[in-house]
Amino acid sequence: MNDVLQLKGSFEQKPNSNRPGAPTLAARQQVTSVHLESLRQDLLEMKRFWQRQELLSGALISVYYNKVAAKSNRIKGLLSKGKAANDTIVGAKFRENSQRAKHVITHYVSLQSIEDSIQSISRVIEIIDKDFDGKLDSETFNDKDSIAKIDFSFYGIRKTLFQQIVVDASYVEKFDLGDGSFNPQKEAIVTLYDTKTDVREVLRKIGIRISVDRILDEHTVLLDEDYLEVLLREAPYLIAMAVENFSEFSPSDFKKNFQEDSSIIPEPSNEPTIGVIDTLFDNRVYFSDWVDYHDMVDESIEKTEDDYLHGTAVSSIIVDGPKLNPELDDGCGRFHVRHFGVATAKAFSSFSIIRSIREIISQNRDIHVWNLSLGSNEEVNKNFISAEGAILDQIQYENDVIFVIAGTNKENTEPMRRIGAPADSLNSVVVSSVGINKQPAPYTREGVVLSFFAKPDVSYYGGTSEKWMKVCEPLGLGYVSGTSYAAPWISRKLSYLIDVMDLPREVAKAMLIDSAIGWENDLSYDSIKLTGYGIVPQKIDDILKSKNDEIKFVLSGVSEKFNTYNYKFPVPISDEKYPYIAKATMCYFPKTSRNQGVDYTNTELDLYFGRVMDNGDIKTINDDQQSMESEDHPMTEEEARRLFRKWDNVKHIGEVIRPNARAKKVYGNKLWGMSIKTKERLQPRDGEGIRFGVVVTLREMNGVNRIEDFIYQCGLNGWLVNRIDVDNRVDIYETAEEIVEFE
Repeated sequence: MNDVLQLKGSFEQKPNSNRPGAPTLAARQQVTSVHLESLRQDLLEMKRFWQRQELLSGALISVYYNKVAAKSNRIKGLLSKGKAANDTIVGAKFRENSQRAKHVITHYVSLQSIEDSIQSISRVIEIIDKDFDGKLDSETFNDKDSIAKIDFSFYGIRKTLFQQIVVDASYVEKFDLGDGSFNPQKEAIVTLYDTKTDVREVLRKIGIRISVDRILDEHTVLLDEDYLEVLLREAPYLIAMAVENFSEFSPSDFKKNFQEDSSIIPEPSNEPTIGVIDTLFDNRVYFSDWVDYHDMVDESIEKTEDDYLHGTAVSSIIVDGPKLNPELDDGCGRFHVRHFGVATAKAFSSFSIIRSIREIISQNRDIHVWNLSLGSNEEVNKNFISAEGAILDQIQYENDVIFVIAGTNKENTEPMRRIGAPADSLNSVVVSSVGINKQPAPYTREGVVLSFFAKPDVSYYGGTSEKWMKVCEPLGLGYVSGTSYAAPWISRKLSYLIDVMDLPREVAKAMLIDSAIGWENDLSYDSIKLTGYGIVPQKIDDILKSKNDEIKFVLSGVSEKFNTYNYKFPVPISDEKYPYIAKATMCYFPKTSRNQGVDYTNTELDLYFGRVMDNGDIKTINDDQQSMESEDHPMTEEEARRLFRKWDNVKHIGEVIRPNARAKKVYGNKLWGMSIKTKERLQPRDGEGIRFGVVVTLREMNGVNRIEDFIYQCGLNGWLVNRIDVDNRVDIYETAEEIVEFE
């Protein structure tokens, strides 16, 4: 087996040199004055509605698009008085009851902006009627000479605004107030659209008075069912999203305790610590010295024996899973646990758990890996991330931590259900479960999230009736099954990679997911929605080692500008060819915006890796050209998301393995390159300083081990190469953790 190599070197940074040209209509598109008049009437109705209300100083307007709209296709001429229309977006979702995905994007704008748009559309209609006989097709519109003939000063509109409104109209079906489909019957966590007004002041105007302790953030509050009824009656258009606060836990299977526990365990030493946020922990178990327990449930709440089962069982796997289940020994050893009991077994309040998690993370910054095996029985919404998932994403963007979350369960006899909160957290590693036959367990629930994002991330063994997971519970050893017991095994692996191997969390996550993908894994939609990117190997060595015919290396960097790149990867050559098939996996932790609905991630990092061609471009291994500066790409937003995971924070690119694969051509400079392209949805600096981790694997077609040649050539090209030698790094970790006593 070869060691995985860690490459350290500098990435160059370059801003985007492309500048937008004049607006153009897509091929075979046409805009008619009839359609523009329909849009004008929509805006007139919106103006009448918002002039009659006194709650807000501005107006909420939803733009209904005819497709999944890329940022470049969204309105720029309409609703843009005083500021760019993109800066006024306060929500995004996909249309209900539509055969294909179509964006509905909500803006908060001034009444003057609506009035200006009405007047501008009127002038555009006049031009199209008089100069183009009521309709304007792409061939005519994109002809500079045709547009140059128009006397725009006569009509009182700028040429660029005319062009942009025509292009806007080609993508927009209508304007409307929006159609929220929220019907919670109980106490709910409600998020209002950002209307630049204090949320308590807006609610007070309709008779709702809330205290500070019921405010989650500047737009999100906890409302009881009476206040919720008032809001839905008086101003339902203010609601961006709403979810019931109290949820039942997703079910888990327990077999009865089968024997009293008589296990023994050595005294804890300098092992790494994993954080656990779960139900309560029973200090009477044999491994209690390994667990630092904190009970955060209100003392006034009555606690029963059942409240200690789940949390104790989860911590038992993290501390001593290989001893309890020798056939699943992962080679990671034992771990300390800092266990926070935040809920009882009956149900949980999302609002209180969110507040608890914030407090826990802020006070325990020494812990890098957190296990969260609590999950709601309710399905996640198709159009927005859960409140719990969003706060976990925010925490991981702001802190050097990573959450491992159970993918939630259904009853074995139930029909398929979507995953429950917080398994929709995008920055977290969400774990589904398989049986010993490597097929999805009967209790597995399905992703994806927001109709696109790949959740769960990975799968692991969580126990089934064929082979139960053995755990320690308060009354002894027990048999269990559920994603709750698959997640701790992944927490162990990530903590080993981060805390013992000293790898950045971005690299550790990329290595974990890459190991699950392998070379021939099925990454189709039907597969990903059940098992994620695949099943993580049992042994940690299978993540930290590569086969003799493979060169596997990891690297990390920081995106500061549009293009972060290095074109000096010296892949070994044989007979003037590259005899390899290649794959690469990248992970990063972007800033997210829950109030943006389906457009949840603020930053997109796009990975390109491959040979550097004679013109200086990368011939990337998966033929992705969506961001290459020299390409004119007609790719739609929907295609970019489906084919290249655009906006997803996990990127995997790889070549298809074919039996007749041929070695690759060597270009003049004899080097390979990597480029990370950064795009922003909202603020231009959201992605500045964002870290990424990449793992690359080169598989030699003829089975030859070329790793020493690669190491030598890397040194000549400015790379510092470290072998990730497991034994050596364990020694370094143990030495660093030793307590030195001075006499």
